[in-house]
Amino acid sequence: MTEKLFWTDMYLKEFNAKVLKVDENKLILDKTAFYPTGGGQPNDTGLIVSGDISIKITDVQKDGKDVIHISEQNIPFKEDDSVHGVIDWARRYAHMRYHSAIHVIDGVVSVRHGYSGLLTGSQIYEDRARVDINMDNFTREFIDQIIEECNSFNSEGHRIYQREISREEALKLPELARTEPGRELINSLNVVRTIVIDDLDEQSDGGTHVKDTKEIGKIVVDKIENKGKRNKRINFHLE
Repeated sequence: MTEKLFWTDMYLKEFNAKVLKVDENKLILDKTAFYPTGGGQPNDTGLIVSGDISIKITDVQKDGKDVIHISEQNIPFKEDDSVHGVIDWARRYAHMRYHSAIHVIDGVVSVRHGYSGLLTGSQIYEDRARVDINMDNFTREFIDQIIEECNSFNSEGHRIYQREISREEALKLPELARTEPGRELINSLNVVRTIVIDDLDEQSDGGTHVKDTKEIGKIVVDKIENKGKRNKRINFHLE
């Protein structure tokens, strides 16, 4: 099992670990700060170094309780080797800002306006993100209002942090997961990790986030797409 350092310290840029398994271009470590693709957040990239050997990690995936680091070349390390990992911090930090921005948008829509469960999907990139909204009577004026509220909230500076609660406690918080797959996941876990945005929202989540809403910056809508009768896609970037 790989210890997920990206959960205990989301600002960790470098770490030491031991090799558990090598399979051609795939590497499993006893611990890692490399975030694997999941929940709309892309994987980290970076380097794993041992002595004079430096391997570029281009993909990271989950496999049960393990995290698999994938390179474009065969990995020369062996079991029990000590290695040093360095993540591409600029890429990770961009993902953190966009992930937190999505949570703020969801919180404002759901908590402040009572439209729970309208955000049905999202995707994060290094320089942009998108959210999908499923609602009747969708208007550009409504989105402009939501984004203005989000930017005002972000500029105030609210703490963002993680906490872990039991499944029993999580099931008593109906808004902790706003999709059916999310609720099913909670039912399968003994301990549920949540992300709290002070004065706004709390959601079950496995991703990485900034510590304060001021770090998110300004949300700017680039384009709104029609994805069906009720489904709209909002593309945005951060400044």
